[in-house]
Amino acid sequence: MGSSPVIVGVDGSPDSERALRWAADAARARSAPLRVVHVWPYATAERAAAGEGGGDAVLAGLRDRPYLTALPEVEFRALSGLADTLLPALGAEGQLLVLGSRGRGGFASLLLGSNGLACAARSACPVVVVPRPDRAGTERGSDGEAVPPAVRQVTLGVDAASDEPAAIGFAFAEAARRGARLRVVSGYTWPMLLPPAFEYAAVYESTQPEYEDALGLQLADALAPHRERHPGVEVAVQLRAEDAAGQLVAASVRSDLVVVARHRRRLPVGPRLGSVAHAVLLHAVCPVAVVPETTDDDGGSGDGA
Repeated sequence: MGSSPVIVGVDGSPDSERALRWAADAARARSAPLRVVHVWPYATAERAAAGEGGGDAVLAGLRDRPYLTALPEVEFRALSGLADTLLPALGAEGQLLVLGSRGRGGFASLLLGSNGLACAARSACPVVVVPRPDRAGTERGSDGEAVPPAVRQVTLGVDAASDEPAAIGFAFAEAARRGARLRVVSGYTWPMLLPPAFEYAAVYESTQPEYEDALGLQLADALAPHRERHPGVEVAVQLRAEDAAGQLVAASVRSDLVVVARHRRRLPVGPRLGSVAHAVLLHAVCPVAVVPETTDDDGGSGDGA
């Protein structure tokens, strides 16, 4: 196949098994190859030599999964090194990188492992993190796994005052692929936060309804070309003077997927996720896609293709 693969990181944990199932469905929907990767943190010479996973017990245990045998092309690959370095680098080779919320070596009290954070912050392609089913608000079936919502929905978190074409394009394409409606969620602060010298400017220059109307027009302009590209996608827009992360976490209860832009903060110690993406990854009930913006990030496909 000529398309880039969907890549999933596994380590033998239940979390990575959930990620593998999600990645298999994503590869099938995209008619893309699936690459299953296991990173050995402390590799012996024999394990390092098993470059295609032939001697890897974790990968060997996954080869006969029924949901994998139905796929046209599946590659198993074992790597040796640091997972939080190697996994983000794999994003340059794939169209999507999928991980569980925690790996085998994570602390039980953590909601998100270091590998998920590293990939979401640095991967060149969109990263999907599949959460555990024990998060508050998750509806679970008799098997203990999360039950999908009755109505298929993709939720997009977008800053109405910013241009986020990659995240918007990814969300529209994902909704079209799933036959789902798209819920666009945007939050803003009122009164506007201004330096002390301008603390009264917001009062005299605009009212809250005027400010919200202006943001609504900006948001409509940002969505317009994607609506034209995907005319079959039903779109509902929610613009409120509320915390964006809180709105998205609440919406995740009734969503198949939440999509956010990366919004990296560039600090002396290295790139980090923006506060909204970080909070949603930590608390959302459904899988979360973090999409890098091609304008000032490492790259990524706006349409998720």
